[in-house]
Amino acid sequence: MQPIDEGRVRAAFDRDFVTVPIAAIVPLKSLRQGALESGKYGQILRSIKAIGLVEAPAVIAAPGNDQRYYLLDGHLRIEALKQLGIEEVECLLATEEDTYTYNKRISRLPPVQEHRMIVRAVERGVAPAQIAEALGLEADTIVKRFRLLDGISPDVAEKLKETNCSIKVFDILRRMSPIRQIEAADLMAGQNNFSSVFASALLAATSPDQLIKHKGRPGRTPTPDGQQIARMERELAVLQSRITSVEDSYGIDNLHLTLARGYLSKLLANPNVARWLTLHRQEYLVEFERIAEIETLGVATEPAPQQYLATV
Repeated sequence: MQPIDEGRVRAAFDRDFVTVPIAAIVPLKSLRQGALESGKYGQILRSIKAIGLVEAPAVIAAPGNDQRYYLLDGHLRIEALKQLGIEEVECLLATEEDTYTYNKRISRLPPVQEHRMIVRAVERGVAPAQIAEALGLEADTIVKRFRLLDGISPDVAEKLKETNCSIKVFDILRRMSPIRQIEAADLMAGQNNFSSVFASALLAATSPDQLIKHKGRPGRTPTPDGQQIARMERELAVLQSRITSVEDSYGIDNLHLTLARGYLSKLLANPNVARWLTLHRQEYLVEFERIAEIETLGVATEPAPQQYLATV
């Protein structure tokens, strides 16, 4: 095999943005039914209204030099710009027609990273109400995410910074002592289960001396009684046994998924195939894209929180 000549490696995009009339942009696929009524589209629309377009759409010049551009990535963003009456947009100009790579390479924003972005924005003078308006959320929700790591051990925050665990998990961990928080985070990582149900089971199995003491109202018990703890321990044992049974078939199932995903990824990367499916078998294209976007057969977790930037 001959070594790659680094001087001949071609960039995937031009270095400079190109300003394109929205009327000259031709989508290569139609949006899914109900896409313009989805919460994701509403979030994009509100974000553009509040702070403008953050991520530029990707286009490629149409053959024939007829001043048209094919839209490779950013269909919802273009629809939002049309709705807002914006006539031009700055775009990334691609050198290769690849309609599949972009969404495949998105890095979803975990809650800890989202918290740090909110903290940084507030420190720079952005009001929580302005952030809430851009994201389509309540101001109280932004404040809650701003305080996400209050009472959380720094070691736990480091362990969970790349996971899409629910915000409820942090509320549960906050009721444990720092040492118990670390133990719980290790157990969740070992089982690849970051759901609030699993965290609640770990909380119920935590001894009273490892819980944070809170002053409760008179007549109320701040911690579960012995019977509740015993029931939660049984539920935790059942959950762990189910995980063990799934692990028996996980390897071969994941191998089948990897082979199928690799084949479909290569198939969808072919622009001729993608265009034919768009025109003749769009329902197949939708399902193929869903399969190709699956990363692993991991344990199902709760829906991730809304992200700052929708990148469709």
